[in-house]
Amino acid sequence: MRLIITGSPGVGKTSTAKALGKALKYKVVNEKEFAVDERIGKWSAKEDELIIPLEQFAKSLKELLEKEEKIILEGHMLCELKLPADFVILLRCHPEILESRLEARGYTAEKVQDNVFCEGIDYCKKHVLRRYPKEKVIELDVKKTIKETTAHIIEELGEKGKL
Repeated sequence: MRLIITGSPGVGKTSTAKALGKALKYKVVNEKEFAVDERIGKWSAKEDELIIPLEQFAKSLKELLEKEEKIILEGHMLCELKLPADFVILLRCHPEILESRLEARGYTAEKVQDNVFCEGIDYCKKHVLRRYPKEKVIELDVKKTIKETTAHIIEELGEKGKL
């Protein structure tokens, strides 16, 4: 099974993907690490982040997914792509909780505001639902622990007859 975990920065994608990967014995791939390893994109000093061309990125990720059967891709840009995945797990977080998490990470006020705004207007959800059928989307609020979130995902996949 090929899984995608996406959502706004700070919702718990990386931690959840690692825990889920360990529980299912799946390979876990972070989008940024993949882009760096594959030399996709360029660092922008102005934006202080890696700028990744989505078309090239999607092509490389599709090639990866064709080779792997038990894999979890995680990252916030994945909501922008249509990839051959069995399920997309959309993690959500209350905007006030998200704001405090991003501030604790040292994000600039502008970056915090941008990401909280995106969470508040359901940016990732809207993009995921444009690219995948609703029955392939598992949406979870992550105010619980990573362990509880992981258990909930496993339960959902089991109910869908995939585990």
